[in-house]
Amino acid sequence: MLKTLHIENYALIRETDISFGSGFVAITGETGAGKSILLGALGLLIGQRADTAVLADKERKCIVEAQFDISSLALQTLFDEADIDYDDRLILRREISPSGKTRAFVNDTPVQLPFMRILGAQLLDIHSQHQTLTLADSTFRLSLLDSLAATSSGRRPVGEGAPSPIKTYQAAYAAYSALKRELENLTTTEAQNRKEQDYLQFQFNELYEARLQPDEQQALEQESQLLAHAEAIREGLGEASALLDDDSEQAILSRLRQAKSALSHISAYHPEAEALLARLDSSLIELDDINSSIASLADSISYNPERQQQVDDRLALIYRLQKKHAVDSVEALIAIRDDLDTRLQSISTLDSRIQALMEQVDKAFGQVQQAADALTAARRDAGGLLSENILPTLHDLGMAEARFSVQLAPTPSYGPMGHDAVAFLFNANRGGELRDIAKVASGGELSRLMLAIKSMLTSRSVFPTIIFDEIDTGVSGDISVAVGNIMCRMAERMQVIAITHLPQIAARAAQHLKVYKRVDDGDDRTVSRIRQLSPDERLTEIAVMLSSDPPTPAALQTARELMS
Repeated sequence: MLKTLHIENYALIRETDISFGSGFVAITGETGAGKSILLGALGLLIGQRADTAVLADKERKCIVEAQFDISSLALQTLFDEADIDYDDRLILRREISPSGKTRAFVNDTPVQLPFMRILGAQLLDIHSQHQTLTLADSTFRLSLLDSLAATSSGRRPVGEGAPSPIKTYQAAYAAYSALKRELENLTTTEAQNRKEQDYLQFQFNELYEARLQPDEQQALEQESQLLAHAEAIREGLGEASALLDDDSEQAILSRLRQAKSALSHISAYHPEAEALLARLDSSLIELDDINSSIASLADSISYNPERQQQVDDRLALIYRLQKKHAVDSVEALIAIRDDLDTRLQSISTLDSRIQALMEQVDKAFGQVQQAADALTAARRDAGGLLSENILPTLHDLGMAEARFSVQLAPTPSYGPMGHDAVAFLFNANRGGELRDIAKVASGGELSRLMLAIKSMLTSRSVFPTIIFDEIDTGVSGDISVAVGNIMCRMAERMQVIAITHLPQIAARAAQHLKVYKRVDDGDDRTVSRIRQLSPDERLTEIAVMLSSDPPTPAALQTARELMS
């Protein structure tokens, strides 16, 4: 139930605080006084779009805050899932900054608008004149039957009991749709892969037959260099060996041997000569070993044209594959080969995966059909219940000869709302043909139909607050009295707030709020204000609505009779 509403810097409202009582609350005021501004402010609290155009003072932020009593709504689970502290006294706040940035709060905790919309749907049902036109909309009609079907077992708090038929169907349809999309994607992938399979297989075969080995490129490149310069290497090694040791006296080893012989003759007479002899002997041993290694290496070097051709061909293959696949290493080519192998194996197993998925899709579609049949049955029962229970209210609203019927027909395919098309057939006159409501009902009849529907729905579910925005459009006289009586009956079960121009309706309210405009003396600006009327002020206001301002004595007497 809505307890209080604080509005600051919103449209014509500079700042106001409103307290709402339980039961039936009427809001009246001249056209343009600002009654619809209240609905706009409440709309912000249930997640509607914000716009800086509503800021009266463009330098200050707009604040809308409301308190609700939610002790009877069983919303604890909703708050727990959103990780927000729960309290029976709920505070919603919305702020719009001059820059256009908006913030939303639930119990002083910042929240995203989607959560505020979900929560707002559990708190307020705002019925505007525009909503009456939705009676002609198929989706609205289906939703109406689904709401009635969900509560046809009696009054129960929101969130309790088994899933409604529409939720069961939508869960099955969502699962089916997901599997169907997966199957379509897999089938598309399979078709594309089939087109590419020959090319992929060719690429794989080419890489597989290359028998690539990690690090072979570096070894081959080194061997290629060696083979290409074999003769020069042999010549260099031969020249080095000749300089170390040949038959001439100029060879290094020959001259070192002579030096060794000279030192050996004097080593016995001088200790340092003996040490030098030992060092020279060690050097001779190392140089002899180097000379032997050079000779051995020279013997191992030979020019092999066939091997050089093999190495060059192998390198040419590696370079060609690297250029083709835009990589610079054998390891990258091996990775591409392995990936191609994986893709080819995936193609070979895709048929079995598609077959398994088709079976899942068929099974899921069977569940959709079963849930759709149950949903259709529930809607048919709800349609019968609606047709049966709406007529007494329509009779009370001055349509004594009215007839109403709900007609269901299957749609060509299954969709998010099921397998049904629904028509509301109506005629307000005896003997007239039942036709679609959009074709035969006037604006006033549509308003009364919607009121009757709302009255029936609220009698079967727990709902805290319903707001009627001039639902009395097109009615007058005794019918307006009947509308007021129906709202009174609804207010026995819930809070009803009615924005109205009719004194017959305002007179039935337990609380009467008046919206009016005045020029603020401070800045010579027109502002909207709202205040609660005392019993005497109510009498005067209703009399003014009946006649003129000031009211006539006859209007005052009629106002007393209406209020009593």
